[in-house]
Amino acid sequence: MAIYLTLVLIVLNHIAFGGSRVVITLFALETGASQMQVGILMALYALCPMLFAIAIGRLADRVGPRLPMLLGSAGLCVALLLNALWPMTAMLYIASFLLGTSFHFFFVTVTGIAGGIGGSENRSRNYALVSLGFSGAGFLGPLIAGFAIDSLGHRSAFMILAAFTVIPVLILLFRPRFLPGAVKVAGDAAGGGVMDLLRAPRLRNTFIASGFISAGWDLFNFYMPVYGHGLGLSATAIGTILGVFALATFVIRSVLPWLIRHRTEAQIMVYALFVAAGAFALFPLFSHPLALCAVAFLLGLGVGCGQPMSMSLIYTLAPKGRASEAAGLRVTFNNFTHLVIPLAFGSIGGALGFAPVWLANSVLLSFGGWLVRRGS
Repeated sequence: MAIYLTLVLIVLNHIAFGGSRVVITLFALETGASQMQVGILMALYALCPMLFAIAIGRLADRVGPRLPMLLGSAGLCVALLLNALWPMTAMLYIASFLLGTSFHFFFVTVTGIAGGIGGSENRSRNYALVSLGFSGAGFLGPLIAGFAIDSLGHRSAFMILAAFTVIPVLILLFRPRFLPGAVKVAGDAAGGGVMDLLRAPRLRNTFIASGFISAGWDLFNFYMPVYGHGLGLSATAIGTILGVFALATFVIRSVLPWLIRHRTEAQIMVYALFVAAGAFALFPLFSHPLALCAVAFLLGLGVGCGQPMSMSLIYTLAPKGRASEAAGLRVTFNNFTHLVIPLAFGSIGGALGFAPVWLANSVLLSFGGWLVRRGS
């Protein structure tokens, strides 16, 4: 029961967070913001996760999950209401930073504790459910935001998204007993710095592989429209290819509980990395939309499977009492690759064409698969 209540919190908060990106972007453009200003707004979402995710994880390990999850849920609500009450460009910058910060108080904590809910035998299933919840909410949030904007306007859209956070706030305030408490460890076992986590080879390799998977996901969403436009595909065709990719991530996460009964997390992650690497290597070979849809579906199966398995492995490999800190370090790795790899590959594409971008990412994911396989 506890994991399903946690799933409710995840879905409601992520609908608000995912929808906020759409409303803030469109409201900024509506008020005359340039593309550069919109880029800064989106960068503010990622600033806190890259800089402070480890500190958030340490806080969750020390005091337990309730406080950081409550701060995150309440912060989402406040940030969205600020935009509704004071709809101005300056407030968008404040709200973007507050939204990114607040959501990651919730996200880092929930990914750090999910593996311990219901006992270790349910760890992999829990992370499969958590990832499924994020996938579903990631689809619903922008959809709800878009309909709300068209029907009621931007201010009302902010208020509707804020309403989704009310139930999580109330549950965490008055019914938090389903959450695990802080893990008590003897001596200095829960202390130590980040380098202690990175010195463990299997844990370090999993962080790196998780960053590559996350970068592959982002690169596809960023580069597929560029590639499709270069091939002369219509916007509908490009959107369909992106939609097929999203569908594949949902499909694979739906069957993960069955896969977990037959393979270990490490084995599944290795398969996922090599499947995703193979898909990236196939993209330069095709230009027809149907063929690209098939390759995109294959890629979605790989990266969609790899993310929950990396969360589960990190929980398993983290020292006792430091699971949320390790989850925070994973978020830091992922956001670093979000920043660096798309910029690097965008430069490669501009200089050398499309094929080297796809193939370079294939090599990175293959390297990640090799790292996890070597350590398993």
